[in-house]
Amino acid sequence: MTFRTRFAPSPTGPLHIGHAYSAIMCHDMARAEDG
Repeated sequence: MTFRTRFAPSPTGPLHIGHAYSAIMCHDMARAEDG
């Protein structure tokens, strides 16, 4: 089974540190599951 994540920033404003945290967490979870 393939493990996939999705990073979907909100279109309501500019990117901020919370978006970076979410992107890093998605990346790390996918790597941990060989995704």
